[in-house]
Amino acid sequence: MDFRETPELTAFRVQVREWLQANLPPGSGKPGRRGPTEPGERIRFAKAWQARLFDDGWAGLAWPKQYGGRGEGIIEQLVWSEEYARAWAPDLIMLAVGIDLVGPVLISKGKPWQRERFLEKILNGEEVWCQGFSEPDAGSDLAALRTRGEVQGDEIVVTGQKIWTSFAQYAQWCILIVRTDPEAPKKHDGISFLLVDMASPGIEVRALTEMTGEDWFNEVFFDEVRVPIENVVGEIDKGWDVILDTLSVERASAAPHAKLESELALLRALAKRVPLRGGVAADDPVIRQKLAEYSTGCLTLKVNAYRNAETVLRTGRPGPQGSLLKLSWSELDQKVKQLASEMLGPFGLLLEGDPRAPDAGHWSHEVLWSRAATIYAGTSEVQRNIISDRVLRLPRR
Repeated sequence: MDFRETPELTAFRVQVREWLQANLPPGSGKPGRRGPTEPGERIRFAKAWQARLFDDGWAGLAWPKQYGGRGEGIIEQLVWSEEYARAWAPDLIMLAVGIDLVGPVLISKGKPWQRERFLEKILNGEEVWCQGFSEPDAGSDLAALRTRGEVQGDEIVVTGQKIWTSFAQYAQWCILIVRTDPEAPKKHDGISFLLVDMASPGIEVRALTEMTGEDWFNEVFFDEVRVPIENVVGEIDKGWDVILDTLSVERASAAPHAKLESELALLRALAKRVPLRGGVAADDPVIRQKLAEYSTGCLTLKVNAYRNAETVLRTGRPGPQGSLLKLSWSELDQKVKQLASEMLGPFGLLLEGDPRAPDAGHWSHEVLWSRAATIYAGTSEVQRNIISDRVLRLPRR
């Protein structure tokens, strides 16, 4: 593919950059700024910022216009991600399930009433969604799920447990996968995809505190929770197709290089001012070599992200580049954060809010958070298996 930007794409990039510069909330636009510290206030802040994006026409860039989006293509979505990260704009991860997963899946697989009821409130940030996929014994192997969904008349009665459910304590709705036919001959069959009201009786959310001190992850328990059968997306017992669509959407517009580019620029600037053996860290040949290696790796990520987008444009689905992106990004991300920690020494432990913390405490948070990168959204081991099977065509034995 041709990586040179067209004049139209360059004009779009300039438009995005200028809008962000003119509209970022006070205090944003710099590393270490993650918004309010109190969790509830962070959610309110994110919803208000999403509403601003919606009002000015920047929400749901790749959503069709008929559903409130901007109707742009996947390449424009990549450009937006790059400029958004470059501007250090507010983190909207707590709204990502709704905007990046639920919305596109309802557009492609949802019933008309589901689109009418949910899409606008997802896009304007009014409602928060969580993702009830992983279980204690069904993480990377989702088809091993055990949460039951018993069809009783016009309802599905759900009993079971989900884990690693981000932002469940703040979510109004959940996309939930359950086993409605335990006798199905194949484990990928007999699964249904539900939209569950998190205020339903029988739901218990237990927060899991991470080593960052935050508690975004949760365990969610379902004790005979009654879900209207009309809340099924797709067909009963055929939810695996909807799950694959959901995961495809997640991979299709992946731009892991975007934030990493900004963080590498920050790391290079840090190396030029951190004292080391009578000079600065950037004088050390080993550190310079690592910076060059990581910058090259990030450029490779960017190329593969655009290759992935081009595959989607040609075939309608992401190719195996999705696994390549996830694997290479997660391991590179950890290396970048680890190098910052090594350069800073004990100062790398100082948290946001400490006046002595380099880059407003950005690195102390990120070095901890990055440890999860090789686990969530498919472990590195799983990604390597996918690559060996689907890309390299290696024999299973």
